[in-house]
Amino acid sequence: MGMNVVSRPTRRATRLDQPYERSRSVRDNYDPERFGRISESVARHIGSWAFIAWMTAAIAAWVLINTVGPSGWRIDVFPFIFLTLMLSLQASYAAPLILLAQNRQSDRDRVQYQEDRLRTERLLADSDYLAREIAALRLALGEIATRDYIRGELRDMVADLREQIEALKAASEPVQRDRTNER
Repeated sequence: MGMNVVSRPTRRATRLDQPYERSRSVRDNYDPERFGRISESVARHIGSWAFIAWMTAAIAAWVLINTVGPSGWRIDVFPFIFLTLMLSLQASYAAPLILLAQNRQSDRDRVQYQEDRLRTERLLADSDYLAREIAALRLALGEIATRDYIRGELRDMVADLREQIEALKAASEPVQRDRTNER
């Protein structure tokens, strides 16, 4: 019975060619927005008609049990100190949760308004650019000869050519008469 002198390699020693894997810590799963989402859901629930109905039913049952219920069931007598304490405790937690939810909503609204403002600025810049381009095209079209202008110029040229042809015909007729008379 000999003693095993060669120790077994550890996990770290067998994986020298790979990066060291850290063990997962509690902070890896930490989500800074989780409490905000929880506060929004609580505020949404507190602001619902179902919550108001259930709260009214619970308070009415509490008051009925502690006023007309059997004496063994009465845990909070008439001034209802414990009920007041519980409602105060609920209000002390509900108010900050509602305020947190409102702050998160106002932050979202602020970001949305900023995005809308930037989008509006881009649209205005685009429309200004398009207006400048349209104005440049109108100026360029103003310099281009239109069909009516070209037709008018061609008619004038045709009329000038006809006049020149008529003048040439008129000038050449006496010469042709003289030639016919000579024969």
